[in-house]
Amino acid sequence: MMRESDGRRWAAMTAVAGTVFIGAGAFWLSFTSLADLAARSGIGSGQAWAWPLIVDGIIVVATVAVVALAGQGSAWYPWALLGGGALVSVTANAIHAVVAADADVPRMLAASVAAVPPVVLLAITHLTVILARTTDVESAAAASLSTNAVEPMPELSSGEEEPTRLDDGVADRRALGWELREAGWSNKRIARELGVHPSTVGRWFAVAHLTDTTDTADEREETTP
Repeated sequence: MMRESDGRRWAAMTAVAGTVFIGAGAFWLSFTSLADLAARSGIGSGQAWAWPLIVDGIIVVATVAVVALAGQGSAWYPWALLGGGALVSVTANAIHAVVAADADVPRMLAASVAAVPPVVLLAITHLTVILARTTDVESAAAASLSTNAVEPMPELSSGEEEPTRLDDGVADRRALGWELREAGWSNKRIARELGVHPSTVGRWFAVAHLTDTTDTADEREETTP
């Protein structure tokens, strides 16, 4: 299983490098078009470069925020910024193409071609963040398993019986399952990664939830005068 995880991690890292390269190209194409449009609209040549940074910068920052706040109530705000930034960027790139294109080029064709870079920038930024987060989670999980595997067992004194405990493999998988759950993975995906049945993963989290609830109730009883 570790070899398969290593292969997926390297594949994700390679994909991240590719998406960064593609994203840089899309950002540059959109940047030059928006800077020229800003200059044509009356913004000074010394300040025109700042306008595409503002427009496309919103797309990049909002995309990262959307992924970071996934599932939280406050995620609506970065989604609104992302939608607004993407709309402005795509529209402005299309307008620039219509204004700057040769007379013999159809306006619809010029606008469609110019809209590709900002759309790609939006999609590739989202994909890069997801891949980077997946790579970090799998690296941390692999490091955790490696640490647990080499952890020495304490020596028993003479006459002392070995304590009864869970199987090391089960304990390691359960700990890894909690790390993946905190990273936002679903029970089914965790089960596929660890090679167990989804119902087993569900029991791990259910038992932990019941234990936490019981401990909290006991604490309330102890502190009640």
